[in-house]
Amino acid sequence: MLIWNKSRIIGQKPPLKPKEVWAVRTRLQVWGAKRDLALFNLAIDSKLRACDLVAISVGDVSISGRVRDRAIIIQKKTGRPVQFELTDQTREAIAAWIAGRRLGEGDYLFPSRVHAKPHLSTRQYGRIVERWVSSIGLDPKRYGTHSMRRTKAAHIYKKTGNLRAVQILLGHKKLESTVQYLGIEVDDALAISEQVEL
Repeated sequence: MLIWNKSRIIGQKPPLKPKEVWAVRTRLQVWGAKRDLALFNLAIDSKLRACDLVAISVGDVSISGRVRDRAIIIQKKTGRPVQFELTDQTREAIAAWIAGRRLGEGDYLFPSRVHAKPHLSTRQYGRIVERWVSSIGLDPKRYGTHSMRRTKAAHIYKKTGNLRAVQILLGHKKLESTVQYLGIEVDDALAISEQVEL
C-alpha cells in the first residue's frame, strides 16, 4: 500500500512567532541576502498567497523609484483586490533589492533565475521558506508558505480579537473562512468573551 504523505505533516501550517520572525530577519541580514530579506518582509507584511506574492511586479510596490507605503494586488484565487501596508523595514529591504538588481517598474520584483520562467515559482518560494525556518532550528515539514501568510494575520487577531479586520486583510469573502483559516476554536472565542464585561 502506497502512502503518499508518509513523511509530511498534514493540516494547517502554524504561523511564526514574533521571536522567530526576528530570528529569520536577523539571519538574512547577517547573510546579506537582499532578495530573501525583501521576500521575507514582503511575505509577512502582505499576507498574500504564494502565487500572488511571487508574481508581484516592481510597479505594484514602487512608483518613480520610491517604495509605496501601501499596495493593492488583485488576488488570482478570488479575482478580488487586497490592500496591504509596507512597513519601514520592508520598504528599505525592497528598495535595496530593486537598486541592487536595477529592476524597472515593468519587471517582476522577484525574477526567476531560470530563463524560461519570468518570476520566482511558488515551488522555489516553498524551498526558500524551508531554508529560512531550518536556519533558525524549526522543522521545515511543519512550516510552509502559508505560515508566512498566516503570521501577521494571526498576531493581529491575537492582539485585537478583530476578526473582520483580519478578514479584510486576508481578502476572504466569508468570515467563516477567516475563522477556519486562523484555527479559532470555541476556547478562543470564550476567552475573548470573558474579557468583555457589561
